[in-house]
Amino acid sequence: MSEDRWKQLTEWPLTAAAVIFLGVYAWTVLAQPDGTAARIGETVLWGTWLVFGADYAVRWYRAKPRGRWFFRHLHEFAIVALPMLRPLRLLRLLTMVSVLQRSVGGALRGRVIAYTAGSTLLLLFVASLAMLETERNAAGATITTFSDALWWSATTVTTVGYGDYAPVTSTGRLVAVGLMVGGIALLGVVTATLASWIIQRVAEEDEASQSATRAQVAELTAQIAAMRTELSAR
Repeated sequence: MSEDRWKQLTEWPLTAAAVIFLGVYAWTVLAQPDGTAARIGETVLWGTWLVFGADYAVRWYRAKPRGRWFFRHLHEFAIVALPMLRPLRLLRLLTMVSVLQRSVGGALRGRVIAYTAGSTLLLLFVASLAMLETERNAAGATITTFSDALWWSATTVTTVGYGDYAPVTSTGRLVAVGLMVGGIALLGVVTATLASWIIQRVAEEDEASQSATRAQVAELTAQIAAMRTELSAR
């Protein structure tokens, strides 16, 4: 079985695993369960980790050459190997954005808008959860509630950065760097999409003007030809 075929077969199961992970991860961060509930949540999170780890191992085993594949997929190895990067596995949920894309049509701008909106909402939510989990028990932390984390994420991803909330831990700052990069990429996508829309509208207006001018010229040509015919007949 080829790697492409394997990816087709596992795309939706892995997306389902990411959905389960998102729900349980959000619950453990926001509700802070203890006792049996906490153990169940941790078991589910480790179970999804095993699913993604197994997928990575299978794809690496089937890859040829494996060394080149490994270096080309270092980010996936880091997500599987490093616990602090575990929430990044939620990026698998972007697969679900393709469903939204079908509802907005096949135009390029429609796809860009769908993927941008979906990835932005997911990025904000996941970054807020990760920041809250990392910061709330740290000494001198200012981000201690989910509303604080969500406000921080919104101001950071939009590059506003009021500075009223800021991470104090190394892991929190790593999350912040990722969100900043995501905010810059988001701004670039939105700007490029808007510029593309304006250029297309200008081109359409120009084409419409040219079409109207050509029609008028053709009409005048026809009238002149008719007048010449009439004069020749006399």
